Amino acid sequence: MSTIPVKALRTLKIRVLRHNPADPDSTPNMQTFELEEADSMTLFVALNVIREEQDPSLAFDFVCRAGICGSCGMIINGRPGLACRTLTRDLPEDITLAPLPGFELIADLSVNTGKWMRGISERLETWVHAQGLDTVDVDALETPMEPELAQQLYELERCIECGCCIAACGTAQMREDFVGAVGLNQITRFRLDPRDERDDADFYELVGDDVGVFGCMTLLGCEDMCPKDLPLATQIAFLRRRMVAV
Repeated sequence: MSTIPVKALRTLKIRVLRHNPADPDSTPNMQTFELEEADSMTLFVALNVIREEQDPSLAFDFVCRAGICGSCGMIINGRPGLACRTLTRDLPEDITLAPLPGFELIADLSVNTGKWMRGISERLETWVHAQGLDTVDVDALETPMEPELAQQLYELERCIECGCCIAACGTAQMREDFVGAVGLNQITRFRLDPRDERDDADFYELVGDDVGVFGCMTLLGCEDMCPKDLPLATQIAFLRRRMVAV
């Protein structure tokens, strides 16, 4: 009688970069936690086990647990990723975690991506611009559009603003004013929206320089690390072609 072999569960060693900038006595240091791996365990679950059973002060963010909110972005063994979408079985026993670079550190693995994303949205004016929009009949804006265009807009809207593309971007790490792939993705979305009355020159004014589309070094880190597999490099190339044609 044959039996199905059961894979032995491992003891994980998770090293976390700890630091709380709000605490004057805190200095950056690596702390190691050990725990038994469970079947189909995600990194998100592992961190919750650590916080519940070993150290309640461990700071990290989460909301949805489904790869939709983007809150649990962090550096996992040197690569940006989402803790809730990362299975520990796909990682070695030794795991090193750090906060996403390029964002304001709150504590440990928690960073303020929301502040950065809001700043970019305001800077790039990522909303529909139309004359008299404050008095127009909202129903009049909901006019049918071609399915192909609707699909293009939907594809761009799948961005969850997790910050992984910024953490993976060489230019963003060297230039704090670089809008990054997430900002350029937003601009592309409104450039394609037929309800937005801005012309190419308006968009060129916002991102047509070296802190916008021409600051991209085409290293493809943004697209490689995007947890939603968005064609970010394609969107940047699209904007560049439109800018050159202005």
